[in-house]
This record gives sequence, structure tokens and C-alpha cells, in this order.
Amino acid sequence: MKISKIIILIIFIPLLSCAGYEKKSSDSKIEKNYYSSSGFALIYEESLYKDKTINKKIDNNQALILHNILKRNTPVRITNLKNSQSIDSKIYKKADYPKIFNVLISKKLASILDIDKENPFVEIIELKKNKKFIAKEGNTFDEEKNVAEKAPVDEIEMDELTKTENKVDNNVFKKKAFIIVINDFYYEDSAIELKKDLAEKISSSALYIKKINDKKYRLLAGPFKNFNALKTTYISLNNLGFEGLNIYNE
Repeated sequence: MKISKIIILIIFIPLLSCAGYEKKSSDSKIEKNYYSSSGFALIYEESLYKDKTINKKIDNNQALILHNILKRNTPVRITNLKNSQSIDSKIYKKADYPKIFNVLISKKLASILDIDKENPFVEIIELKKNKKFIAKEGNTFDEEKNVAEKAPVDEIEMDELTKTENKVDNNVFKKKAFIIVINDFYYEDSAIELKKDLAEKISSSALYIKKINDKKYRLLAGPFKNFNALKTTYISLNNLGFEGLNIYNE
């Protein structure tokens, strides 16, 4: 009897192992997250290339889009958030440009979208098969860890990072106030601690905390009346390691 039970157990264990492996294999499929971001567009000037502010030279007579993350020929939609005009195109080239900007465009494209040079606020979304995809909130542990390591405080407990979705209507720009989203936190105390530390490091009184719900507190900077007003704060935050900061209109 004992020998029979041992034989059955030996046969049964490998079967369980095989089933577990197959399930793990099917669950390991990773769904792609599509890029989506709002911020300010850098409009190409020959002088920007000559003084090495950017590393690519382009023809301003063509409608061109360059990006520092998206690869060449990636289909995208770029929208002027002031008038809701948009155009579907493809990334012409990857390029390096100051981090305060989220895209580099030619004068031709800026003209087509009627972009305000004083407030060149745009949204860029990666497309697939003529449909709009917005980056999903998923497992962002690596991203949160990266921000936490760069943040100028020892311990920060963070909630999942979120992207602000811009909903544009005809009156959205009447206030002309821009907000910088610095980070989301699970605990209010963590947000308060970082706010105090940043206020000293960047010498700014424009920082404030907004309660999203009982488990999410958002650290923001603003409001700023225009692009030039927020530029110094944005660059200061970049220099402290805060990259890819979202900007929205309130």
C-alpha cells in the first residue's frame, strides 16, 4: 500500500509542475503601453542647431516632428491644445533637445497647427492603425523606484504614477494658468516632506498639494500664467532628477 502511494505521488508531482509552467507561460505576455504626453513644443530655428541646443538639422519648409524617445516612423498625433487642431503624422527622426520641451517641430508644422509661440502647449500621442492609444496605468514599480531614488528625501511612499489626460474645450485657455505635476503619493506626510525639501532647493513658493482621494495626494507647482513663467521652476526640478514632468492647463 505504501509503495503504491509513493508511485502515484511521483507520477502526480511532474504533472502539477507542467501545468504550472504552461499557465505561467501564457500569463507572461506583455501588453505594450503607448506613449502619451502633454507639454511644450520647441519650434526649430537654425540657431538652435548651430549653438548645439539640438543635435539635428531639419528643413523648416516641411511639416516635421522629432522626438527624444519615440523612434523614427512611429505614427503619432500632435494636437495644439489651445485650439484643438491636430495632425496625424510620423516621427521624422529621434533628436536631443532641452528636457523642458516634449517635442521638436518645424515651423511648417507649427504654422499648420497655428501654434502660439508664447505658449506652444501641445499633446503628442502614439498611434496604431489610425486609432488613439493612451498609456495605461499599470505596473509602474520600476518607474516609481527610479523617481524615488532621485528624489531629495530619504523615504517616500508613492502611489502609482499617473498621466494627466487633457480634456480641451473652447474656454480652457481663458485662465491661462499652467500646472506642473511633480508626483503622486499614497500618504500626505510624504508629499508634505518632499514639498518642504523642494521649496528650499528651488527657492519656490509655488508648490502645493492637492488631495485626489483618500489614498492619493498630488504634489504640484503653479499656477503659471505662461510658458516663460514656469520655465525656471521646470528646469530646476529637472536638475534635481525629476524628468518627464507633465504640464496641464487649469
